[in-house]
Amino acid sequence: MHPLVASLVAAAVKNMTMISTQANYYKAGIIDLLRAEGLPTDDLPQKLENFVLSIEEEGISGVCGLEIYSKYGLLRSLAVVKTHCNKGIAGQLIRQIEQNAVSNGLRNIYLLTETASAYFLNKGYENVARENVPEEIKQSTEFSHVCPVSAIVMKKDLK
Repeated sequence: MHPLVASLVAAAVKNMTMISTQANYYKAGIIDLLRAEGLPTDDLPQKLENFVLSIEEEGISGVCGLEIYSKYGLLRSLAVVKTHCNKGIAGQLIRQIEQNAVSNGLRNIYLLTETASAYFLNKGYENVARENVPEEIKQSTEFSHVCPVSAIVMKKDLK
């Protein structure tokens, strides 16, 4: 049995959430979830190598991505299936993304949000003025034209 399949079966048997970095294998399902949550998909990278997802018995329950620009990360595409909200899945995904960012030597993670600024404040992110965002992040599709200018910019220092 393929190791990925074996780990999925084990998680399903235990009826628990499994956090996986095998996002490419689930790309179609990830796109479906992001679209269902009204999040952009047209600018997703070809390979989702910096995306993590949570998998439950019935399939994907959440996803979160990180785009890397020099020493900075851009958190994007955080979504949890509505029936799995308020179970801590988003927090698990964010923690894994942050750990991955630290492992990659990133200094900060930035994000843009229209609806979840209070949630991210509780996760240690702070509001930041657009003019204080590194040029590398400003050049991203998320920052330059996917998210509206009204989106709140937030940042977390990684230590």
